[in-house]
Amino acid sequence: MVDSFVTIAGISMFYVVAGEGVPIVYIHGNTGSSRWFSRVMEIPGYKTIALDMPNFGRSGALPEPVDLHRYADYVAGFIRELKLEKPVLVGHSLGGAVAQSIALRYPELSRAMILVDSSSPRGLLTPKDRYPLIEMMRKDRAFLSKALAATVPTLQDSAFFESLVDDAMAMAEPAWIGNAEALGKFDISERTGEYGKPVLVIWGKMDYIITEAMARETAEAYPAGDLRIVESAGHSVIVENPGQFRELVVSFLRNVK
Repeated sequence: MVDSFVTIAGISMFYVVAGEGVPIVYIHGNTGSSRWFSRVMEIPGYKTIALDMPNFGRSGALPEPVDLHRYADYVAGFIRELKLEKPVLVGHSLGGAVAQSIALRYPELSRAMILVDSSSPRGLLTPKDRYPLIEMMRKDRAFLSKALAATVPTLQDSAFFESLVDDAMAMAEPAWIGNAEALGKFDISERTGEYGKPVLVIWGKMDYIITEAMARETAEAYPAGDLRIVESAGHSVIVENPGQFRELVVSFLRNVK
């Protein structure tokens, strides 16, 4: 894998590239980074690109307020800057909302979409009485570690997990509450019928954040949507069961042109 930086609209963005072929762009979730995709970078016949969105990981911070469509604009600019021809968009959790925003607002920038334990087209509402817990995660690494561990219940690699916590701690301060507020305001449900390209929704049965009903809603919202359930994973099959994730992706992409 090769890592690099590129400047998009004045913001430095970190990314990692592996392989050659049709491009796949990996878009991480809340408190995430490109590292969440490090175990699924090898997809035969494909060039995988995992980025750190602005406000995350090693990328620069955005001025407030936080907005998911704004994240999408930066990822769209990234795709254009790297001259990636109609990549497959893969969005995890909050990154699934970003992927959907790109797919619907810039349809020329994708050939298909894979949504992993993703926000639905209607976003994801976090009650305001939980905001103090988000602030605790921002300030207390031990508390954050426990919260993240609950999202990856089958992950056994402690050193790798600690690196994910490191990246979470690097998230820009305004994004902690800002991302929750932005997800609560996100709603593109009236436009999903416009996207007729293939959409694969992958959901881990042990996911306590996204329910099966939400995953089914997302798959059914798209004319060519399909749902696959992973029994032995929580909110993050990409790190919990990367082998099964790769199998699902390869199978799906056989029918994507």
